[in-house]
Amino acid sequence: MTLPHARKSGSLPPRGALAGLGLPGTGKVPQLTLRLEAAAPDGDAPWRAGGSVVFLGASLRLVLDTACRTPERIGEELHLPLPPAATPRQIRDAAESWLRDEASRSFTAIVTQKSALAGRRSPDIALVFGKRSDWVQRDGDKLRCHWRLIEQLPTVIEQVLGRALAAMQPAPVCDDLFAVA
Repeated sequence: MTLPHARKSGSLPPRGALAGLGLPGTGKVPQLTLRLEAAAPDGDAPWRAGGSVVFLGASLRLVLDTACRTPERIGEELHLPLPPAATPRQIRDAAESWLRDEASRSFTAIVTQKSALAGRRSPDIALVFGKRSDWVQRDGDKLRCHWRLIEQLPTVIEQVLGRALAAMQPAPVCDDLFAVA
């Protein structure tokens, strides 16, 4: 469809040229109406009892459990030591804290295993929390891993950490100061 007052591409049509395209009696274009009148997404929706978090490529259902003293995974559920009246912020903090602890534990285990197989010293692991960082960054003899990598499948995590280790310079594993010379 061409507009009767079409100009060169990239320029706006004259005022009133789009008036006949809207909804009858309203003068509004339907696509714009839908976008402008849509409700804002609820950012706290996943952080309620019965919500879910992603862990190792699977979904864990959040359960508020005052009987447990620390967060624990039982099957496909993550039991958080919170009262039923916990706020979404408290639930989010508890769940993400557990995820970060599991990420640190899991990444360290994978890197230690892969380093031992390669016959090299295991680099230190640090978690990164920035939104725009890579999954893994090398920082000297340290690996900086984005904590949300724990949401990926275990095979993906091993591949990402394996590539980062392969790109690092091998450090000699020797306790004798003069053996290298």
